[in-house]
Amino acid sequence: MPSGSGISEHLLVQFWHQLPGRADLVTEEGKPIRLIYPGRENDDQGADLRDAVILSARRLLQGDIEFHRWSSDWRKHNHHQNPEYNRTVLHVVMWRDTEPVTHLQNGEEVPILALHKYLETTARQQMSPGHATDVFALPCYQVAGSLPIIRRIDEILDDAGRERFLAKAAAFQGELSEDTPEQVFYRGIMSALGYSKNRRPFEELARSVPLRRLEAMVRLNLPDDSCLAQQQALLLGTAGLLPSQRGVLHHSTANDRWVETLEGYWSEYAHGDVMPADIWRLIKVRPNNYPVRRLAGISHLVLRHGKRGLLDEITSLISEVEINQAHFTLAAAMTVMASGYWKTHHDFGCYSRHIAPALIGSSRAAAIAVNIILPFTFAWGRHNTWPELAARSLAIFTAHPNPGTNAIERHMSKQLGRSGVPVNSAQRQQGMIHIHKTFCTQGKCPVCPLGMEAKRYAPALNPCYQVRYSDTRVRLWRRGQLCSSVK
Repeated sequence: MPSGSGISEHLLVQFWHQLPGRADLVTEEGKPIRLIYPGRENDDQGADLRDAVILSARRLLQGDIEFHRWSSDWRKHNHHQNPEYNRTVLHVVMWRDTEPVTHLQNGEEVPILALHKYLETTARQQMSPGHATDVFALPCYQVAGSLPIIRRIDEILDDAGRERFLAKAAAFQGELSEDTPEQVFYRGIMSALGYSKNRRPFEELARSVPLRRLEAMVRLNLPDDSCLAQQQALLLGTAGLLPSQRGVLHHSTANDRWVETLEGYWSEYAHGDVMPADIWRLIKVRPNNYPVRRLAGISHLVLRHGKRGLLDEITSLISEVEINQAHFTLAAAMTVMASGYWKTHHDFGCYSRHIAPALIGSSRAAAIAVNIILPFTFAWGRHNTWPELAARSLAIFTAHPNPGTNAIERHMSKQLGRSGVPVNSAQRQQGMIHIHKTFCTQGKCPVCPLGMEAKRYAPALNPCYQVRYSDTRVRLWRRGQLCSSVK
């Protein structure tokens, strides 16, 4: 039996990215599959790659891919007991030394693909340590350096960014027909503060503690510290994140005046539904992004803008600011510097002298502007027959610089062969995200505008177009019918 020396999981991933378009892939159960989209690197818990798309004989599989040298490594690494791996749709290994399927924590089975069968002599050389190889075999990667297509890629990304902006605005438009504009706006900001890991808990908390209740506290004209303490007690208590609700932090918060103040206010409130503490994701969350700090940040935002109203303040700002300077003004309006207890703590009882100085930093503030504020004010302008607000919101978005790189942007830059080319606008970054979510992760490479440009300029290089479209199932996949049937 091979020892596997010299073969790392990283090298397996490299070879995996060369497989799109191959028609000879067969699982260990003897079932044919076709790799449509290899996925992107996972920067969180769970399997190695996310958002992969695989075409099987029966349906389109969309989910995660886990890599091991031996199939038995799945159990050795305790993945069979970890629910974070339940999104896995394929277990890719170099060699199989177990039964032909892998068992997930939820009881489901996923197929195994053994790569050693597909490593020809040249591929074996590519797998050797230190050998440089192209990562992607997708058409958009193979022609990205072609001079005729460079400008077209930028145009396509701009168009896709605008499309994503309008889609976000349309979603807000739907919400505006069901709730007050102030609450829809606030819920969007709360969602953005939760990132992907805690988005749903933040949205649920926004429903449980509506903006009108927080702004009512501001209008009582209490001293700032008292107002902040009352707001934070209500938010953190409803979230189930106070020390008394989590238990484990009692020993480190004894005699802590700020904690005692918050617990005192919380004990005076009429408690409604309290969220379970385990709904929050705290593992693999950077200290500066901890939910408790973000909730302290929203209390400062409401205090800052609460007397006039958060929504009124922001819409007035957008109506008056110069378009090319708006990103500075919006970031300043949403940035919150830490003070008091949160200047030295990222969680209750977690003291640090080196914590970030902001509860909501400028990059997060810029991301909120791009993803929430501007699409919302565009929708609000349309909904409220305020065309000037809608037009200015779109103009500010178009002129907005990149708010800061993210995992999908890095992946798409690599996939497009543009890792060394900075994404210099928010619109282009949003375009990358839009194409990734609506084409790449849906297995629609042949109908993606980038893939179609690739076909136009270099059809001979496109493995995705070597599919035999006489096959009815594959023709349905190309037309998008299989994709829509499994959404």
